[in-house]
Amino acid sequence: MRFTPCVLSAVLGLGLLPEWVNAADPADRYPSRPIRIVVGTTPGATPDVLARLIGTKISDNWGQSVVIENRMPAAIGYNAVAKSTPDGYTLLLAAPSLAIQTVVTPHLPYHALKDFVGVSEIGFSNVVVVVGPGLGVKSLKELVEYAKARPGKIFNATGVVGGADHLTAERFKYFAGIKASHVSFKGSVEALIEASAGRAHFSSTGLAAAMPLIQAGKLIPLVQYVPILPDVPIAADVVPGWRPMGAQSVVVRTGTPMAIRQKLSREVRRILALSDIRERLGAVAFYITPSTPEEHDKKIREDIAAFAAIVKQIGLQVN
Repeated sequence: MRFTPCVLSAVLGLGLLPEWVNAADPADRYPSRPIRIVVGTTPGATPDVLARLIGTKISDNWGQSVVIENRMPAAIGYNAVAKSTPDGYTLLLAAPSLAIQTVVTPHLPYHALKDFVGVSEIGFSNVVVVVGPGLGVKSLKELVEYAKARPGKIFNATGVVGGADHLTAERFKYFAGIKASHVSFKGSVEALIEASAGRAHFSSTGLAAAMPLIQAGKLIPLVQYVPILPDVPIAADVVPGWRPMGAQSVVVRTGTPMAIRQKLSREVRRILALSDIRERLGAVAFYITPSTPEEHDKKIREDIAAFAAIVKQIGLQVN
C-alpha cells in the first residue's frame, strides 16, 4: 500500500496508519520480561559458571531478571531450548557437546544446525597435554620419541568417549604423529590421576582441571594451546594444526529475529570485555573468543565438520 503526501498527512493526523507501520522493531522492546538461560550441566561446571556470570551482568544492565535453569543430562536441556518460543527469552549456554552430539548421536530430537542459531561464542578452556614425572619425558619431542620406540604399547587417558576432551586428544595424536591406545574415564580428573600415577602415559584436558596436579609437581605440561603457563610451548610452535575441539557459546532457537540476536550478541560481547569478567575467567585459564552471530554460525559448522572427520578417522561407533 502506498500513501500520497496528502493522504499520509491525513492518516497521521487521525492515527489511522496500518498496524505494520506503527510496529516497532522487536529489539527496541527487548527485553520486557525475565530471560531464562538453560544449562545442560550441574551447578558449578564451566557452562553453569559462565551462565551465571553473564546472566548477572545482563540483569544489572537491562534491569530484567535472568533465571539460570540447570537441566540434565545435557540432551534434555538442549531439547527444551530447541522446542522453546523463538523470541530471545530462552537462551542456551551451549557446551561443545551440542556440536559433538550432532555427529555421534544423529537421532536426537534436535540438531545443532537446524534448531539453533548463534548469539556469540564465549571461549574455551586452555588445553594442555601432560605426563607424569615418572615417565621421564619433559618435552613433546621426547614424548614422540618415547611413543615411536614403543609402538602399540602406550596409552592416553581422557574423560568419556566422544567427549570434547577425547576428540581433542585424538586430534592432538594425529598432528603430533603419536599412536596411542585411548582409555576413557568418567571425567578428566580421573584421567589426569591415571597419568600422574604412571598408569597412563599422557593425558590432555582443560588447564583448569590439570592445574592443581601441575602445581603439586604430579604432572608435567608439555604443550598448551594459548600462552598461559610460563615456559610451556604453545601448539602453534610445536604441533601446528592442533586446537581445542569446540567452545562454550550462547545460542537461541532458530527463528529468533536477527535484531534480537544482534542485541544479545552486543551485550554478551560487552560483558566479556569487562575487566572483572576477564580477570575471573583468566584465573581459571579460560580463553575468551567473543563473536557476532554470523561468526558463531560459521564456526559451529566448521566444528561439526572437524568432529565428523575425527570420528571417522578413529572409527568411533555412531549411535
